[in-house]
Amino acid sequence: MIGKLQPAAAPAAVGNTPVLRIDGYWAKLEGFNFGGIKDRAALHMVEQARNRGELRPGGAIVESTSGTLGLGLALAGVHYGHPVHVVTDPGLEPIVERMLAAHGARVHLVREPSPVGGWQQARVDEVGRRLARLPGSWCPDQYHNPDNPAAYAGLAAELAEQIGTFDVLVCAVGTGGHSGGIARALRGRHGMRALELVGVDSVASTIFGLPAGPRLMRGLGSSIHPGNVDHAAYDEIHWVGPAEAVRSARRLAGRQFATGGWSVGAVALVADWLARTRPAGTRIVAVFPDGPQRYFDTVFNDEYCARHGLLEGPVPDAPRAVTVPGEPVAAWAFRRCAARVGVSS
Repeated sequence: MIGKLQPAAAPAAVGNTPVLRIDGYWAKLEGFNFGGIKDRAALHMVEQARNRGELRPGGAIVESTSGTLGLGLALAGVHYGHPVHVVTDPGLEPIVERMLAAHGARVHLVREPSPVGGWQQARVDEVGRRLARLPGSWCPDQYHNPDNPAAYAGLAAELAEQIGTFDVLVCAVGTGGHSGGIARALRGRHGMRALELVGVDSVASTIFGLPAGPRLMRGLGSSIHPGNVDHAAYDEIHWVGPAEAVRSARRLAGRQFATGGWSVGAVALVADWLARTRPAGTRIVAVFPDGPQRYFDTVFNDEYCARHGLLEGPVPDAPRAVTVPGEPVAAWAFRRCAARVGVSS
């Protein structure tokens, strides 16, 4: 009976993460969760699926991920007793693969990118094949599941309690879950109707209208069009390249000892620029999705960064304003669009 499937309390280690004042803005440090910010979404999506009877006791969970959601699903699988199958690609960091295996998740790598949608679409296609082979299995479908953004109402409440009202929220955008979910809750239930949402995307990401291309960074950006991205919710979009993200993350590590990987570096770069250029008294909050641990082989590895040319030459410390994508993707680094933009799927 569904009545027997009511979720137990979520692990106490998830949520109630601290905030830190950094160079004129507040940072919400989601790296204090077990696997990062997506622990919240993973637990909530699994809880809701169990409540609705979509995920039966002992049923397998199968999902596509670049890593962070996989760690959250591994946590949910241990907590609720479900086998977890994570479909990823060769870009997954070795430390994350080992952590997933240590927590009982099975890791499946796709070997070739899809001609349309790249590695991300290839992972989604493989998820479909594995679901067909596993009777009773369930996919969270983080890209389109409305339970994903709904999972961040708790984070919004924490920010309202920790900081009070504020003016600008800066978030990385991948599935659209945490950026849209936090903003919706704050604008609705916490009296911040005028809150400005600034989205941080990757170069070569299709989310806000750029053509798809190879993306070195993981955790932000997309090669497909996630249904959870509420384009109308964003007041400004910034695109960041890997060199800027790396140097920003490293600068944070040296100055604050609070840092993270690609997404954190990109978000911090944008939040820092906003803090320097917005009128005095503007209250800015940035969400740092995870910590630095999984990035020791990439962002914080000199050999890796040198191999990809991430530490050479100048990088801009301010974005260039644009109106529509009009440059080659490779040149689309640290740009911003003040108008609300979107794409049709």
